[in-house]
Amino acid sequence: MSHSILLLPGDGIGPEVVAQARRVLERVADLYNLTIELDEANLGGVAIDREGSAYPETTQAKARSAAALLLGAVGGPQWDGLPAAQRPERGLLAIRADLDLFANLRPAILFPQLADASSLKPELVAGLDILIVRELTGGIYFGEPRGIRTREDGEREGYNTYIYRESEIERIAQLAFELAAKRDGRVTSVDKANVLEVTQLWREVVTRVAENFAGVDLDHLYVDNAAMQLVREPKQFDVLVTGNIFGDILSDTAAMLTGSIGMLPSASLNALSAGLYEPVHGSAPDIAGQDRANPLATILSVAMLLRYSLNAGNAAAAVEAAVSTVLDQGCRTADIAAEGDAVIGTEAMGTAVLKALKGHEGNEL
Repeated sequence: MSHSILLLPGDGIGPEVVAQARRVLERVADLYNLTIELDEANLGGVAIDREGSAYPETTQAKARSAAALLLGAVGGPQWDGLPAAQRPERGLLAIRADLDLFANLRPAILFPQLADASSLKPELVAGLDILIVRELTGGIYFGEPRGIRTREDGEREGYNTYIYRESEIERIAQLAFELAAKRDGRVTSVDKANVLEVTQLWREVVTRVAENFAGVDLDHLYVDNAAMQLVREPKQFDVLVTGNIFGDILSDTAAMLTGSIGMLPSASLNALSAGLYEPVHGSAPDIAGQDRANPLATILSVAMLLRYSLNAGNAAAAVEAAVSTVLDQGCRTADIAAEGDAVIGTEAMGTAVLKALKGHEGNEL
């Protein structure tokens, strides 16, 4: 069976990290007898410059027919002057909505080799393995009406709509419980039900879904308390499920527990397991084109792509093992280097992962 994979290098450091991830994807496909067809398209700022739209029709056609998509990053200061509706980030929101990528999986896993890189004490984060399940196509980021208007008294005001339907809450909760059942069997639902009616409904629906998962424990936290608990005692969590805006904030908080946002992958899935995979770190325009970016988050996104969209668990594990091997070897880009460590660049890190993958040659899926 052939799998079509669309590469979206995007902006900033995106093309650099996707180039290294592509090398790894092609190599692991060869080792595990996976037939893949790779194509590329524009998304974000580069798409605006080349095609006049952050999510052009040519990209839409390719994205809708792909089994999986691998994105680098979108955005940069050169597009900050555009109206909000025309900025690169709108392309990312548009592709999520177009493909109905409602479930964002954001693992926060601390590789033991990087325990000292965390901002927290090693004993608080050693063995950290959290999965944040973020609803991605609803909530305040997509709610209508929205905009900036002028009041009768002449003062301008901005407004957004925070809205969730029962069905949207139900399907993300269902996925969170299914994933927790395969992990440590604990779900924490994060809301602000003491002040927001939409999250009162969220809590009600999540509690109802929990009744179908007798082997999974459920607790609820207000988002402010959840943020505090993440930095106070992060290992108390297994799976956190929450809405779009809270998930955006909490997943970046969890990212820093691992030492560097440059180590964290993500997956955005629809009901058919087609997915958009991307590193969490963003476009980092200040280091773009300098061979300084850490490609490991994008390479680990390849592992998630293999696992969730291609159902190639052994190949995914091989990529993750290769990343662990290069960390054991002391390979460090600047963002994960401690004082005195030798620092290598983007391409050298990609090459190191490729060499580590050789040890798995001959295995089949």
